[in-house]
Amino acid sequence: MSLLSRSSREPVAEDLRPEVAPAVPLTPRWWFRPVPLARIAVFRTIAYLFILVDVFVTTTWVKAHADVPTAWYQPLRIAELLHLPVPTHAVVVTVQWLLVGCALAAATGRAPRVLGTAVFLLYAEWMVIAMSYGKVDHDRISFLVALAVLPTVGRARFRDRRSSEAAGFATAAILVAVMLTYFMAAWAKVRFGGWDWPTGATIARAVIRRGSVFSDWTLDVPYLLPAVQWAMIIGEFAALVILLVRTDRMRVALVLGLLAFHVITYLGLGIVFLPHCIAILSVLPWEKLLARRATVPEVPPAGAPGPAPG
Repeated sequence: MSLLSRSSREPVAEDLRPEVAPAVPLTPRWWFRPVPLARIAVFRTIAYLFILVDVFVTTTWVKAHADVPTAWYQPLRIAELLHLPVPTHAVVVTVQWLLVGCALAAATGRAPRVLGTAVFLLYAEWMVIAMSYGKVDHDRISFLVALAVLPTVGRARFRDRRSSEAAGFATAAILVAVMLTYFMAAWAKVRFGGWDWPTGATIARAVIRRGSVFSDWTLDVPYLLPAVQWAMIIGEFAALVILLVRTDRMRVALVLGLLAFHVITYLGLGIVFLPHCIAILSVLPWEKLLARRATVPEVPPAGAPGPAPG
């Protein structure tokens, strides 16, 4: 049957769709541009498995709040509005293991709406426990948005070549959250530090306190660090261009560029926004990688009989 005789209701793989004019960012058509479900399947597995890394490796200090006096707890506004429980030892340990168990189960792809919703709610509570003691990290916003929208997609498989508007909305929402993370970071710099932020010694102080062999030399180069600060704030304000990515090559280039920035920051200052970096991976066309692997011919082992004659 030819493609022209397909039913209009039958899902069509994105790579078989006719070329159409690109949608304008933030219009309804842009928000719901169909995206292959295989892309969601891969990213969903990465996101849910990362939670185990986050809980047991990179932010083990959250678990330490189980042994902190409850008098030190200063709940975030959302915790007050929802009347969330005070993080006693029992509450912290229970949330931790429920989160780990649900994340492992959700990574299998089963019951994506139920388990995905449970993961989002438990991780949100885990972040309330983490950030209610005087420090709030902005690298969690895009990852929280990802966990919130993934359950809305429903079932998705690695080999699923169908495209879905629900998947398109999920990836668009994550992309907007990634963009706003950078844009609002620049706004916060100007709001609280004024335009003295890019001309001051912000990065110089950071290098002195937590620099490495990759960054110590920058203190000896005149005007370099102020130039870096100007580049950072201009780049963050220009993050709106992230919404203009349309082709797979642009998506790959965007991801490589953003991840390179975070790798350089980690090497120089020991600061890394891992949850945010995971959210950035949602932009990649994972379905193309799966398709290439599926089309690689299998080489029979030496001595194996060849195909039977026709």
